[in-house]
Amino acid sequence: MADLPWLTIIGLGEDGPEGLTSASLAALNGAEIVMGPDRHLALLPDTGAERVTWPVPFADGIEKLLSYRGRKVAVLASGDPFWFGAGSVLVRHLSPGEWRAFPGVSCFSLAAARLGWALDKTTCLGLHATPLSHLRPDLAPGTRLIVTLRDGEGPAALAAYLTGEGFGDSQLHVLQSLAGPAEQITTHTASALTPQTAFTHPVCVAVEVQGQGACLSQASGLSDDWFDHDGQITKRPVRALTLSALAPRAGEHLWDIGGGSGSIAIEWLLTHPATQATVIEAVPERAARIAKNAARLGAARLKVVTGTAPDALEGLAPPDAVFIGGGLSAALLARLGDVAQGARIVANAVTLESEALLTQTHADRGGNLHRIALSEAVPLGSKHGWKSAFPIVQWSGRL
Repeated sequence: MADLPWLTIIGLGEDGPEGLTSASLAALNGAEIVMGPDRHLALLPDTGAERVTWPVPFADGIEKLLSYRGRKVAVLASGDPFWFGAGSVLVRHLSPGEWRAFPGVSCFSLAAARLGWALDKTTCLGLHATPLSHLRPDLAPGTRLIVTLRDGEGPAALAAYLTGEGFGDSQLHVLQSLAGPAEQITTHTASALTPQTAFTHPVCVAVEVQGQGACLSQASGLSDDWFDHDGQITKRPVRALTLSALAPRAGEHLWDIGGGSGSIAIEWLLTHPATQATVIEAVPERAARIAKNAARLGAARLKVVTGTAPDALEGLAPPDAVFIGGGLSAALLARLGDVAQGARIVANAVTLESEALLTQTHADRGGNLHRIALSEAVPLGSKHGWKSAFPIVQWSGRL
């Protein structure tokens, strides 16, 4: 017993200890201290352990938990603590040998079992601490989602969001207190669910998306209309080519220098939920606009830095890839060679001076150099003709 970790994380369902395994029960009964929300603590019989209510906000409980290091502690969490739960947050503060975990059945699994949905074909999202816009990339007719929500007011807020985005015909299966004695499942049309409708926490919602709202493409190069901008935007065809050259991969971090509308960084983030991005933008109004674009399109994790490179690069997490859409200079390239050594880089140039710099950089460092010339059909009297955009010179390589 003395060799066991001091902390045990236990996934508890609404049926209380009835749903626990023998190993979970043994850990619970052997704990000196049990921490968890009041709702979970109320489900437990008296084990003789000291009971500590986990404070709100959640982060306030971390220091208190760590003060018990060396004693036998059990922390109660909902369902599977490592699926949009507290587990991953807790273990960031612990060494591998300090903890063990006994997960319970997640609310996602329970919801799928109640509705007969194939969980492998259903998108599962934790929205209890994330903006509702996080699900914007998944809004398309026929899509099925299961989402966790913060409280009983969450389903009405979700319904209002879906209706505002043009998906008011979506069916919402509101699942309350799953696997507990107070379990209840009701079905509503999003546009008909009013804020006055009361639900009991814990609650999750299974969504069958329907409606005529606009859908985000899964391919690179979203329509420019998705981004609020003042004209400073990498246009759709060039953006698609730029993202292809940047080649985002899961878990990678992008520096987008001279963000404009933030379109490159936002689309980078939309490729995978584990990607990260930082935008450096010198104009405060544009920086604010970038943050709003990111939040609306489900990329609120974008970090926006107001400043001018290379000075604004100091202290940033190192990148795996760098895009220069504005402010290109020899000094910036030299500095990037120091602070982002080994990262992939893509730089776009429009002016003759920037083009000359990239041509020389290609000669010095290698990589790929492309000249992108695009024309668009526009009215010409009663007929149509080609209107050429300024050609783009793009260099891609490694720092």
